[in-house]
Formats: sequence, structure tokens, C-alpha cells
Amino acid sequence: MSTQSMTREELVKLVTQRVVEALKAGPPIPLGVSNRHIHLDRSDMDALFGPGSELTFKKELAQPGQYAAEETVIIRGPKGEIKRVRVLGPLRSATQVEISVADGYVLGVKPPVRESGKLDNTPGVEIIGPCGAVKKDAGAIVALRHIHMSPEDALRFGVQDKDIVHVDAGDGTRNLMFRNVLVRVSDKYRLEMHIDVDEANAAGAKNGDRVRITKRK
Repeated sequence: MSTQSMTREELVKLVTQRVVEALKAGPPIPLGVSNRHIHLDRSDMDALFGPGSELTFKKELAQPGQYAAEETVIIRGPKGEIKRVRVLGPLRSATQVEISVADGYVLGVKPPVRESGKLDNTPGVEIIGPCGAVKKDAGAIVALRHIHMSPEDALRFGVQDKDIVHVDAGDGTRNLMFRNVLVRVSDKYRLEMHIDVDEANAAGAKNGDRVRITKRK
């Protein structure tokens, strides 16, 4: 039925229904699509780029203090390698390689879906830089999809740190409901949901799209 053929009461009912649905969904959240990348610790930075080397700023990322560096590395697994993997700064306390499931097939490893920093029982890869290489026993993960938000944002959405929510994302053709999305709350965060390239392609989504929380688990 078109809106032109609706009665006044039917039109009011439809508008009300859509307003209620929008309010339940909450405010829109910007989407960030993460390509494969790597975080390095100090010792691996020294081994790959030379003792005392520092990352070269390339581009600011959405999260405060985080940036893409000019430096890239090669990551190599039992079956293959991937070149020009971007290093993100600043340096961390432990090296972490974030790839997609498809990247794992190329490398010949099976990285688990994990929250950032949870590196126990994960596969390792060889990391090759211009000044050397390191072989890691662990550190490769597929990042668990998540939403960064400030404490003020958490109040608006009615969620807490570590909550699990469902999110409606993607265009009208390939729209998907992402379940089991981790909420991460900190005064150091800016509102943004992160998914990887595989997930974005499945949903027909891209950087800058707006998504909505539709359910709190």
C-alpha cells in the first residue's frame, strides 16, 4: 500500500511505528572497517626496523591517539605470505597481528576470533621488516567485532563495558544483523563500531556508514 492511498489514521499509525522503531534502535553509530594490520612491541620494532627506531606518522585514526604509520611489514605463514601489512601506532606491550579469516587461508593459519589483547593459544606468524625478521609463537587473531564508546555514550545507549549487543548494518541489498558485538567503554574512546573486511563485504558496508544497536543480549 502506498502512502498516497492510506487514510489519515493509517498514515499516523505507520509514522508512529517507524518513530518507535527508530527510538528503540538508538542513535546511529559510525562504522569503521579494519583492514589487516599489526601492532608491534618495542623489542619487535627494534628487530624489524632497527634498534631505537620509531614509527613514522602517516594518518590519524578515529580512536584518540591511534594512528597508521608509514611502516609496513610482510607476514608469512606455513602456506604463503602477505606483503605491505600496515603497522599501527603507538607501540604496544605485546605484538598483535589482526587479519581476516580469508587472510588466514592465504597464510595457512587458523586465527581465532578474539578480543584485542587476548593472545593465549593463538597461532604465530613470521614478521619480516627491512632490518630483520621475528618468528612469533602466538599473536595472530581475527578481531572480535566491537563498538568503542565513551562513558557518556554508554549512558545514552543504556549499556556497560563488556556488554554484548546486536547491530543492524549494511545497505538495503545485503543488510545484515551482526550478533555478539562487544561493547568497549572508556573515556579514551570515540564512538565507532569496528568490523573487518570480510564482514563489511558480506554486509555491503563501508567506512563511514551508520549502524544501530537493535538489541542488548
